[in-house]
Amino acid sequence: MNRVLLVGSGAREVAIARKIKQSNSPVSLFCLSSLINPHISILCEKYFEAPLSENQTIVTTAKELNIDFAIIGPENPLENGLVDELEKEGIPCVAPKKNVARIETSKSFARNILDGCSPEKNPKRKEFSSVEKVEDFLQELGGSYVIKYDGLMGGKGVKVSGEHLFSFVEALEYCKNIIDMGGTFLVEEKLVGEEFSLMSFCDGEHCVHMPVVQDHKRAFEGDVGPNTGGMGTYSFANHSLPFLSDKDLSDAQKTNEKVAKELYSVTGTKFKGFLYGGFMATKSGIKVIEYNARLGDPEALNVLSLLKTDFFDICNHIVEGSLKNINIEFELCATVCKYAVPNGYPDNPEKGFVVSGGDNMEANNLFFAAVQKDGNRIVATGSRTVACVGVDKEISEAEQKAEAGISQVVGNLFHRKDIGTTALIQKRIENMKRLRQ
Repeated sequence: MNRVLLVGSGAREVAIARKIKQSNSPVSLFCLSSLINPHISILCEKYFEAPLSENQTIVTTAKELNIDFAIIGPENPLENGLVDELEKEGIPCVAPKKNVARIETSKSFARNILDGCSPEKNPKRKEFSSVEKVEDFLQELGGSYVIKYDGLMGGKGVKVSGEHLFSFVEALEYCKNIIDMGGTFLVEEKLVGEEFSLMSFCDGEHCVHMPVVQDHKRAFEGDVGPNTGGMGTYSFANHSLPFLSDKDLSDAQKTNEKVAKELYSVTGTKFKGFLYGGFMATKSGIKVIEYNARLGDPEALNVLSLLKTDFFDICNHIVEGSLKNINIEFELCATVCKYAVPNGYPDNPEKGFVVSGGDNMEANNLFFAAVQKDGNRIVATGSRTVACVGVDKEISEAEQKAEAGISQVVGNLFHRKDIGTTALIQKRIENMKRLRQ
């Protein structure tokens, strides 16, 4: 019997757990996280509740269970060097070691890696550890800029001119706040275009690419409101997006491949796991917004819902460095994912309320996220609460399925009804047409 440890408790981890349990190989699944996710708990042999910051607890648990390999879902354990500690004890991981996970945990490191392999994909930028000369650079960029905290902030450390910052005074105030937190930051030119996510399975030398997905960061319909961890996502049946050219897609795939090789060249450590490139399609080709060192959430829900190949086998090939020996296939279907989140999210979310929906809550297209099992009750903990994924040959049908599913969830929640709709997608297409004229 194969023994797998899953670290994490969000919707992404639900998707991973379901795929592991669908394997043709006999697999015993164990989970360790700070919360008990009811969708994961029913799939596990045993569920361990512990803080994800406690590397030694996780390592001891993995050794006692005689784990064959571990899958690390969220980013914080990667920054904390959990993979390094597990592998010291002979437990392989489907996740990168700390020095290559810096592709996500340090934005300056990621930019420097790109300088070495695809410098044309970088925007104009400067790194700062004080506010001195920041205003000079903002003026040089013509008042069109992005300020990024150089570290992890759950997708909320980025402020954009004209969207979050409306004057140099506000920009400098945000920079001062970062300095006061003991942090550093990057100031980059503001890229104009359409964002998309390309994730790749990676064994350190080879990449196998997943379908392209578009995320929706803004909290409210019409792409307004504060940034979030992601309100929902969609993908098309051809595994591209209607506003991308063949060259855009090919360039993104080649960039992920180059980054994987550059990481090995610079650090001497192979990136093993899931390499996630966040890209912007612009008038002058694609640019890199950021890199992540794990499966995206919600993006993982879209792509794993389409995955035909045995996920356990893929993980084994990643660990063994033999991805080139496995044929990985995805269904030729469209997907739409919508998240229900607490009222007040992201700035002042409600928490502690019961989430329900009858028999529907056990449906395979629903994914619990920030919830805690409390006896027979499911209680929201204050972040993205539950996601629903619709899958169909047509994007319109996938959207209707996602909407129908998420609408049945009951609680102090809201979701974006416009994700995956024809009107919003057409808006994206028209935007790129205008830019490319």
